[in-house]
Amino acid sequence: MPKIVQLLASPVHRYTGRPADGPAPAPPGELVEEIRIREGLGIVGDRYFGKPAHRDASITVMAQESLPPGADLVQLRRNILVAGVPVDDLVGSVLVLDSGDGPVRLRVNRRAHPCAWMDVTVGPGTWRALRGKGGVRCTPLGDGILRLGPVQVTVES
Repeated sequence: MPKIVQLLASPVHRYTGRPADGPAPAPPGELVEEIRIREGLGIVGDRYFGKPAHRDASITVMAQESLPPGADLVQLRRNILVAGVPVDDLVGSVLVLDSGDGPVRLRVNRRAHPCAWMDVTVGPGTWRALRGKGGVRCTPLGDGILRLGPVQVTVES
């Protein structure tokens, strides 16, 4: 059964400047048990919430199956980590997730390409290993709540 494994809502950008300089420290409480999503705006409390430049990419979803061993969302900076959902194949679709509080519809706009930071935060070779499976960038099509645990998944064309 598909499930939501991790949720990240971070108020800060950690990867600025050059990867060789290292990331900024992670604020406490980035990994959460639930997130509140607002239509067209993103995740309440996240660094991309309501930013015009990120309206079509305010939420990122990644498949746990793509993660290198020991890696998590704090390192990868994606918002939603799911297991049992092939998200990288869903570009152009609407991904519908329901963790018990009603469906949350996400338009899957494009792939979330990994960057050179992955070699610093996860380990050498991660950037190359995640090409084509770094998750997807989405626009929320309605308001809702997502929680950790089992999730019903529907894909609309």
